[in-house]
Amino acid sequence: MSTSSRSEALFARAKKVIPGGVNSPVRAFGAVGGNPRFIASADKEMITDVDGNTYIDYIGSWGPMILGHNHPAILEAVKKAAEKGLSFGAGCPDEVDMAELICEMVPSVEMVRMVNSGTEAVMSAIRAARGFTGRNKIIKFEGCYHGHCDAMLVKAGSGVMTSGVPDSAGVPAGCAEDTLTAVYNDIESVRALLSRFPEDVAAVIIEPVAANMGVVAPKEGFLKELRGLCTEYGTLLIFDEVITGFRLGIDGAQGYYGVTPDLTTFGKIIGAGMPVGAYGGRREIMEMVSPVGKVYQAGTLSGNPVAMAAGLAQLRILKAHPELYRGMNEMGAYFRERLGQLAERYQAPCQVNGVGSLSCLYFSGEPVTDYQSAKQSDVKEFGEYFRYLLDHGIYVAPSQFEAIFLSSAHTKEDIDRTLSVMEAYFDSRYSK
Repeated sequence: MSTSSRSEALFARAKKVIPGGVNSPVRAFGAVGGNPRFIASADKEMITDVDGNTYIDYIGSWGPMILGHNHPAILEAVKKAAEKGLSFGAGCPDEVDMAELICEMVPSVEMVRMVNSGTEAVMSAIRAARGFTGRNKIIKFEGCYHGHCDAMLVKAGSGVMTSGVPDSAGVPAGCAEDTLTAVYNDIESVRALLSRFPEDVAAVIIEPVAANMGVVAPKEGFLKELRGLCTEYGTLLIFDEVITGFRLGIDGAQGYYGVTPDLTTFGKIIGAGMPVGAYGGRREIMEMVSPVGKVYQAGTLSGNPVAMAAGLAQLRILKAHPELYRGMNEMGAYFRERLGQLAERYQAPCQVNGVGSLSCLYFSGEPVTDYQSAKQSDVKEFGEYFRYLLDHGIYVAPSQFEAIFLSSAHTKEDIDRTLSVMEAYFDSRYSK
């Protein structure tokens, strides 16, 4: 049983000066019980909290630590960049290198604009889509999370699902009135909306792998049918690859599934975990963005030299070593196969979903294919499972509706140790 007295003391102090004691809601452990751990350090696949407890980390800063924590090449790049200055508020060489590298690695991206978060990338991509098409409506999918901009907080996933709040207070009705909601993996729900508003929908935005209601992969042909519908109605297709970009492969989910979007949003992975994002796509669309076009978007910290240096180091390693993807994807498949076997052996009401290095264990007796089926999961049981894993040195996301992230730093020994702890949990709960 791990001790957490220092984390508890920090949390008590934090609650007096930070809403809920956290700077992002899911960190509060509200969905799983207990007090959150405050992390003191991280290295490779391990993290250590302020009480000295070490854990195998399956969050990886919510995905971007694809090479593990403290990769030496990334650390060296950050140190060198920081010595030259933390922020210029002007262009720097690395942001040009980053833009060229993204355009080279992701064929659908002909031009790209750096921003500071996935939320900002989505907000900006939607604005560009509206400016390009002259249309106002947006179609999103139930359970897909696209950041906390007003128009996207409609049946969102991730922390919104975890807290049981379907929408957000403080969002005027007018901000979301042009947001239409379809059902993930149900192409007819999209067709119905487009046929109802044939000349009004600027874009359809989707997580190509829904990774904010756990992990839900697209059904065979779903993304290709979606591409066809968007082309038919003159609607732009936006892939939100904040999680899947440069994780499923060097060209993200669009390369993995062979579907070309018009615009793509990227997040923290292009900063190796530092605050950064980007959006990009077809040249004719991106040339609508100021100062070339009339779609305004700006940011003092966009293209920050330290973040660019970190991200370049990570992306260059991934580009040079495609075998890293093979290794992570094989490890993910091994993990899911073994976990599924455990659930079957103990006749546990569980579903194991995943793609590549993304996985999720749902406490549900029925397959999880969309938002509604994800919501049937037993979140109380997940809380029991989470606390057991935490007490035994395994750190997964404190929410049923988040992914398990593998990195290239995880070893088969790590996976086997994790599976051993999970087996002990199943044995304690489901043995006859």
